[in-house]
Amino acid sequence: MAISVTATALPEVKIVEPKVFGDARGFFYESFNAREFAESVEPGIEFVQDNHSRSVKGVLRGLHYQIEHAQGKLVRVVEGEVFDVAVDIRKSSPNFGKWVGVNLSAENHRQLWVPPGFAHGFVVLSEAAQFLYKTTDYWYQAHERSIVWNDRDIGIEWPIDFEPVLAAKDAAGKRLSEAEIFA
Repeated sequence: MAISVTATALPEVKIVEPKVFGDARGFFYESFNAREFAESVEPGIEFVQDNHSRSVKGVLRGLHYQIEHAQGKLVRVVEGEVFDVAVDIRKSSPNFGKWVGVNLSAENHRQLWVPPGFAHGFVVLSEAAQFLYKTTDYWYQAHERSIVWNDRDIGIEWPIDFEPVLAAKDAAGKRLSEAEIFA
């Protein structure tokens, strides 16, 4: 196997770590293999869109989700470091409202599988970060929703000692108690 998979405190959210082959010239790893993903992470998933963002230190994006056309996301960082968060927003889940956070960086090559039904966000810890992710459905602006990053009811422990830089839509995010959520 070229990947190892570790369940997080939210069992559906998984850390995917590729086997990295490195020497004095640099390194190589498979960033995605559909067969191994289906066998080790989640069967039956088809990714339809790849996204790439670059943000500077202190930028916080999220917590995003689509209320219709829910997206699963396989996320990774190829420059810098972020603290990446998934929040279970499925009302019927025993983990509803709980969150998990993982440091993703260019150095650790970790990826995080965030399945449909979870809100997702990250904050940039390094001077800059390039964030890549695959999605299981297309982006639909009409269905995009945002939960405010500092909702006290969720209680995410962001590893920051500064006020993050937010997009207007994220600053206007709703609290989980007021947000549209999954059944």
